[in-house]
Amino acid sequence: MLLKAPAEPIPIQEISIPHQNIKLFVKREDLIHPQISGNKYWKLFYNINHYLEKSHEPPYIITFGGAFSNHIAAVSAVGNLSGIQTLGIIRGEELKDKWRDNPTLIFAKRNGMNLKFVTREEYRHKEKLTEFLQNEFPNALIVPEGGTNGEAVEGVKMMLNDQTKDFDYLCTAVGTGGTVAGIARFCEENQKVIGFKVVNDTSLGNKILELTSEKNFDLIDSSFGGYGKIKDENIRFINDFKEQYGIPLEPVYTGKMMQKVFELINEGYFPENSRILCFHTGGLQGIEGANLLLEKQNRNLII
Repeated sequence: MLLKAPAEPIPIQEISIPHQNIKLFVKREDLIHPQISGNKYWKLFYNINHYLEKSHEPPYIITFGGAFSNHIAAVSAVGNLSGIQTLGIIRGEELKDKWRDNPTLIFAKRNGMNLKFVTREEYRHKEKLTEFLQNEFPNALIVPEGGTNGEAVEGVKMMLNDQTKDFDYLCTAVGTGGTVAGIARFCEENQKVIGFKVVNDTSLGNKILELTSEKNFDLIDSSFGGYGKIKDENIRFINDFKEQYGIPLEPVYTGKMMQKVFELINEGYFPENSRILCFHTGGLQGIEGANLLLEKQNRNLII
C-alpha cells in the first residue's frame, strides 16, 4: 500500500480565545488516518513509498521506539494495511514479559509487528544496532526512531499548503526534530516557526540544522518536567481544552505544546494581530497508556 495524500484538505479549526487581537488555529493532522496518525503519516510518506517503488521482495520494515511510541504504532499499522512484515526494536529489556500490559505494544503485535526488546544501553547505540540489522536484513527499510530522516523532512512539506500561507507563526511539538525541520524548510519566507521541545535535549537545535539549513525557527522548552512526565496541570489543561473546544490532546506532545502556547499568549509573547497556527500531530493512541500509569498513581485521568 502506497501512502496517499488525502482527497480533502486537512481541516483548520479556530480556537476562540479572549485576546481579540490574536487569532489562534489548530490544523487537525490527527484526523488524517485512524491508525497512522498526524505527522507520523507524513514522516513515513516518502520513506515507505520510495521503498515500495524499488520493489524489494519480500519487503521488510524495521524501526525503533519506546514503550508507548506513536511511531511504533504507526509503522505497525502501515505493515498491517500493506501486508509488509515489520520489526520494532523496543527500548527496555524489562518489557519483554510485560508487553501484554502495554496498549501500544498490544496494538503493534495485533498488527503483526515482531518486537525485539533491547537494554537501554544497547538502545543508546542505535547506530551500531542499525548497522547490525542492515547486515542481517540487507533488503529491509530501516526507519530511525521517531521516523526522522531526510525523507521524513520532505514528507512534512505536505503539512503546508495554500491554507497555511496566511499565518504569522507556525507551531509544532518537537521530539526528534523532523517535523519542525520540515516546516522551517518549506514554510513562507515571512513566517516564523516555533518548536515546542518536549525533551530535555540541548543538542536538538543542531540536529534540526542538520536537517534544514533554515534558521527561521525558535525552540521553547515545553517539557514540563521531562519527556513523558505528566503533571496534574497538564491533565487539567488537556481535559479543559477538550471540553471547551472539542479537540482531544495527548499528554506527551500536542497537549504540552498547546498549554505552552496559551501561556505565551497570556505573557504577551506574540505581537498584536498575530495569526498563530498550531499543528496537531496526532498520537492520541498514547492516552490509553498514560491513563493506565495515572490510574496506578491514583491521579485524575485524561478524558
